[in-house]
Amino acid sequence: MDRFSTAYPVSGLAHLRTPFSVRYEWKKKGQGELLMLSHSVHRQILAFPAPDRILSDLTYHSMDGELLGIVGDSWILEETPVTVSWYSMKGSDVEARNHIIRALEQDVSNLQPITTPSTYFYGKAVARAARFALIAEEVQYQNVIPRVKEFLEKSLTPWLDGSYQENAFMYDNKWGGLVSRVGARDAGADFGFGVYNDHHYHLGYFCYAIAVLAKLNRSWAHRFKPHVYSIVKDFMTLTSGQQSLYTRLRNFDLWKLHSWASGITEFADGRNQESSSEAVNAYYSAALIGVAYGDVHLIATGSTLAALEIRSAKAWWHVPMNSTVYEPEFTRENRAIGVLWANKRDSGLWFAPADWRECRLGIQLLPIVPITELLFSNMEFVKELVEWTTPALKREGVGEGWKGFVYALESMYDRENALKNVMNLNEHDDGNSLSNLLWWIYRRSNDSNEQSFRCSCN
Repeated sequence: MDRFSTAYPVSGLAHLRTPFSVRYEWKKKGQGELLMLSHSVHRQILAFPAPDRILSDLTYHSMDGELLGIVGDSWILEETPVTVSWYSMKGSDVEARNHIIRALEQDVSNLQPITTPSTYFYGKAVARAARFALIAEEVQYQNVIPRVKEFLEKSLTPWLDGSYQENAFMYDNKWGGLVSRVGARDAGADFGFGVYNDHHYHLGYFCYAIAVLAKLNRSWAHRFKPHVYSIVKDFMTLTSGQQSLYTRLRNFDLWKLHSWASGITEFADGRNQESSSEAVNAYYSAALIGVAYGDVHLIATGSTLAALEIRSAKAWWHVPMNSTVYEPEFTRENRAIGVLWANKRDSGLWFAPADWRECRLGIQLLPIVPITELLFSNMEFVKELVEWTTPALKREGVGEGWKGFVYALESMYDRENALKNVMNLNEHDDGNSLSNLLWWIYRRSNDSNEQSFRCSCN
């Protein structure tokens, strides 16, 4: 401590100039090198300074686990590359094709006009429909795609051309972002979207559906490109200052390396984020828009943020039995965080108590999309999580949709039982479907616990 007491930081910058790389640079005063504290996610991907510059004897216990000293005026973090794809990295079993097709035909035939004006639930509905088109492409069944394409065009166009009467996206000059018309009038509406809560969640679902429609209809994609990019820029802008219409990376924290869902509302325990998986979906979906438009920069940025969000989810939201991040008393009782706050870890959720474990599992899993394969790639933890959750399914009144998410993870190690359970469900989460669950269950098995996510971007 004496050795490094002559230099201290006065400001810092975080750069995303290179794909899958974050660079920290500090402006300092005084003489000598800086001594700073790092959390565990930093150290997992630290490329510079060298490992011998980590002072393992300088340890502080924190809400984020052990903080260790690192010597250096700048750091470079190098994340493992993630290549986004429209489809499963594993593909589907050939013998399952007819089963999936039958479910697709039924799900697509049941598509009805979306009645909710909620930015969140409307977004989930269009993203759910978009999954049908990609699943159909993956199993090479084109018959249902024109109907899905028509549904997406009718559902998304009114939000982009301003003709949707029940709600709308509006630009807010004060905070530099998009808000909903309903949310601008009522801070409690749209889950606080008007006060910037959950922007990456809501807009991430819209981005997924938009990316799929842009893939299916190039003329539509060209016509609405400025509108589409306005939605993306709300939470994906990298620049800052007066020249930018949007704030820089509205939700993503380049120090913690994950997002915060809370907007401009103050909370006693600081910022918070409940659903780590919906955060992953936001950046993954933005990258897919990049794929649809051939935008290499957007692909790189979205892929980088998705990879970092996944790493942080595994570090802080997932709680395996051998975890040393949290106190032993907490780890014994929990396999997943409910709400992660700046100053606490909560077992409960915004919408459910702690003993509704199926909701905790589900909110860290939904939506089920190809990149979910990387988020839940650790088979040992998946089994622990499902076994921890399953007793909660015996409680009276458990929602069928939440059960579906538990069975989805169960299928990773017990396909036969999970399939039986899924086929006995009477309904699904409003962002999920039987087609999507069967697509997930019938992915080809893979013996490796940890898989890199490398698929075609075509």
